[in-house]
Amino acid sequence: MSVVKIGVIGVGNMGSSHVQMLNKGQIKGAELTAVCSSNDSRIEWVKTHTKGEVEIFKDVETFFNESGIDAVLIATPHYSHPELAKKAFAKGKHVLIEKPAGVYTKNVLEMNAAAKYCGKVFSIMYNQRANPLYQKVRDLIQSGELGEIKRTNWIVTDSYRPQCYYDSSKWRATWKGEGGGVLLNQALHQLDIWQWTTGLMPKSIRSVTSLGKYHDIEVEDDVTAFVEYENGATGVFIASTGEAPGTNRLEIVGDRGKIVVENEELTFYQLTQSEREFNSSYTGGFGQPEWEKMKIPVKSDNANHAIIVQNWIDAIIKNSPLLSPGEDGVKALEISNGIYLSSWLNERVELPIDADLYHEKLLEKINASTFEKKQVTNTILDVTGTH
Repeated sequence: MSVVKIGVIGVGNMGSSHVQMLNKGQIKGAELTAVCSSNDSRIEWVKTHTKGEVEIFKDVETFFNESGIDAVLIATPHYSHPELAKKAFAKGKHVLIEKPAGVYTKNVLEMNAAAKYCGKVFSIMYNQRANPLYQKVRDLIQSGELGEIKRTNWIVTDSYRPQCYYDSSKWRATWKGEGGGVLLNQALHQLDIWQWTTGLMPKSIRSVTSLGKYHDIEVEDDVTAFVEYENGATGVFIASTGEAPGTNRLEIVGDRGKIVVENEELTFYQLTQSEREFNSSYTGGFGQPEWEKMKIPVKSDNANHAIIVQNWIDAIIKNSPLLSPGEDGVKALEISNGIYLSSWLNERVELPIDADLYHEKLLEKINASTFEKKQVTNTILDVTGTH
């Protein structure tokens, strides 16, 4: 296969961006040939913003059966991701899904099983994995230069959102429409990078999530979570869409130093010897290990959607390794589900969580959702430069 025929499902904020990217020929080896949307105004937008032969479908089954596509990019609201992906796999299509993989792990695991059975190329839009900044952080950790991890802290409060953002669409910031707030939308990239760079998944979580603390919404816009890892390390994750100016600071401490990422800069405080070795051998009282502060010259780049799409296409055509395999989507989702469940139960929870219990508690939230009554502006937002 020299050219992959791509179909896009969903033409909201992200879907519109992907349609333009593909239609402008920015992805080598890919051709946009079909779009699926049930929204008449978005269909008109597609007609006026695409060139060439792009077929438009309103029905998903017809789209899969008659479009002739090889692969599909799914950019619909969160809940629909697993079901649409499973339909695509059943039709023998390659799949790239927008984040999150889904809202709850129960059906995401079913999606992963379908992907494995189908054998098609499956990727997820964790575009921060293509950010050179976090690739370097991962290299420092996975190479052993940082040593064994002792602590991780991430404060992510720089994704400020005004009320009009939440009022732009009916599905936003409701349990029935979106399935969560800052954790599932803005901070999911950081949850993924947190486990991807360190190679660690928490073994337990204790958290507090505040619903509508700073906005007129029913889901969380402020979160603090404490995690423990199997090796004894601990971590804190803080996220909010109601702080200005916000902070984005990641600290990862190992027995051979400390990594700090802030203001899109990477600093490595490298010890001359292991802290554990120094601790057991030093006899001078108040001493501490010597260290060198190094600014790592790496440029951060947040808008890497095209890199993930290109990587997916290259995997289809050239069998190149995936930077962001779709099956990995369940990892950050597992952490977010654990944070929610701990807060809802007001207790510490172990990972992997009880997927059935989480789904049961989520359904309680969905049944009490204000989704149907929400007044919205139905505005398509410019996502340029976002995650």
